[in-house]
Amino acid sequence: MRRKASTRSGSSKGWPENVVDGVLSHASHLGLPRDTPLKRTLFACDELCGFVHACGLVRPDGIDTLEPKSVRKKLKQPSFAAGVNRDDVYEGAEALGVELDEHIAFVIAAMRPIAADLGLRTSESAQQTG
Repeated sequence: MRRKASTRSGSSKGWPENVVDGVLSHASHLGLPRDTPLKRTLFACDELCGFVHACGLVRPDGIDTLEPKSVRKKLKQPSFAAGVNRDDVYEGAEALGVELDEHIAFVIAAMRPIAADLGLRTSESAQQTG
């Protein structure tokens, strides 16, 4: 019932059905298949983007110099960004068929150009305030 209501809501707002299905399928509790590249990618990037963002919030230069090794280290600390489901991070990389480090590096690289828009410090902003 929830899926139908959400699908109607998204479709009625002009979103293509495949996008609505992708958004719905990334929520594990709905039990929907992740049977397309869009669905797997959305699932794989959602939790990891939030985690990378959290990593950037605690670094003086945001994600400018963030490396996969640092992200993996933080993943092992249950108290850091405790709301992020670590299993989803690992399962996401596996669903894409890539190594975790490669996936982390890709997400960091995608977020760097928009770091300021995401509310993250950059090396440039750190120099201006320092």
